[in-house]
Amino acid sequence: MNTLPPDITALPPCGSGLRIGIFGGSFNPIHDGHRLVAEQCLRRLDLDAVWLLVSPGNPLKDHTELAPLETRVQAARAMTANPRIHVTGVEAAHQFSYSVDTLEWLVEACPDTRFVWIMGADNLAQFDRWERWQDIANLMPIAVYSRPGSTFHATVSKAAIALKKHRLPEDAAEHLADSEPPAWVYLHGITSPQSSSAIRARRKASAN
Repeated sequence: MNTLPPDITALPPCGSGLRIGIFGGSFNPIHDGHRLVAEQCLRRLDLDAVWLLVSPGNPLKDHTELAPLETRVQAARAMTANPRIHVTGVEAAHQFSYSVDTLEWLVEACPDTRFVWIMGADNLAQFDRWERWQDIANLMPIAVYSRPGSTFHATVSKAAIALKKHRLPEDAAEHLADSEPPAWVYLHGITSPQSSSAIRARRKASAN
């Protein structure tokens, strides 16, 4: 039974014609790199809002050091002080484990909203390992944002090759939300060297 406060798992406002980026992740913890991706995608994809979907736990990751969902949601809200960036743990309220389940539900719950799925280049590199990744590509357009050291592996990955003919040129990124999926764009831009794993390691070392 879900005992999280309703404001932690509430669905942000959606509506007819709104262009909303969906940026999912553990955010364990959130850092400046995540904020940069959200703000850059807001601008370059010409979005009305970006939703940070804080995951109960990535099935592909070790949960040993996973902070409580409410802690991660509150930390993300504190860092992303932008009225057009909304942070929610809505997946926990519906017990979704896989992104495809979340996205299918969102498309049904907000049928007139134009969604874009946002992921880091490191995730594109392993996208073919995700549950029903082809269905994700067919559900909504995808924006892939560069991450230090990930560009080469991402652009020659199994998923990138399979979706090659559906890739938009970067200078057409503002039209991605209007594109019929499958459609994707690779965004180069401002990046941060920070990583959640490195932050956790530093915190662990300082506590010892």
